Amino acid sequence: MTRNTATDTSSSTTNTTPLGLAEARPLIGWRHSATWTYLIMLIASAVALGASLILSAETLQLARYPESALGCDLNSAVSCSAVAQSWQAEIVKFGGLSYPNAFFGIAAESVFVTIAVIGLARVKVPRWFATCTWLGGLAALAYSYWLSTQSLFVIHALCPWCLTLMFSTTIQFMALSHATVAVQGLPSRKAVAADDSDGEAEVAMVPAGLNKYYRLNIDLMVDILWIVAIVVLIIVTEGAALFAA
Repeated sequence: MTRNTATDTSSSTTNTTPLGLAEARPLIGWRHSATWTYLIMLIASAVALGASLILSAETLQLARYPESALGCDLNSAVSCSAVAQSWQAEIVKFGGLSYPNAFFGIAAESVFVTIAVIGLARVKVPRWFATCTWLGGLAALAYSYWLSTQSLFVIHALCPWCLTLMFSTTIQFMALSHATVAVQGLPSRKAVAADDSDGEAEVAMVPAGLNKYYRLNIDLMVDILWIVAIVVLIIVTEGAALFAA
């Protein structure tokens, strides 16, 4: 009688195990730690913030001296002025005024820098906050790519600082996605106790598919190939015009 009860209890416990949890495993190692993932995010966000500040300064210079040439006006294919004077550079209009995109870049990247610092402090944020942060990173990435494609295929001029912003935002989003899975524990949000070798109190249980993606460094290969593909696309599209005097 006792044996049957124990068996039933064990069976009940097994049946209530969340789907996929049995296959989930934590990501162990320095590359999956909060220190590494959020440090990469912090560096990328700081670079993006710097690019936004420079773009804002150049926008103000053009507003004051419309006929002046900017330091990054190299030729017809590489021209910050051509991009800054297009409607795509000021899509937000309110009260009869246009607001340069770079101003919003300063605000957004300041937030991402702050979030990266919070992550370096190994703070476990609420699930809703981690989700909103990832969605915000995705929105920033999508917007930077929209502006870059407009520059490449519509305006037919490239802004070096805009490209810097696009590449840094790409790396920022990749690092944020890694941290969201490996540190914050999304989408499973399950965690187990860890030793202190990596300075972590606990590590997240990661679903099998995502675990393999990061554990086998597939994410690094995808990231590198993606960036190389963008560089090749730019060179193929603009060609020799990039290096014209």
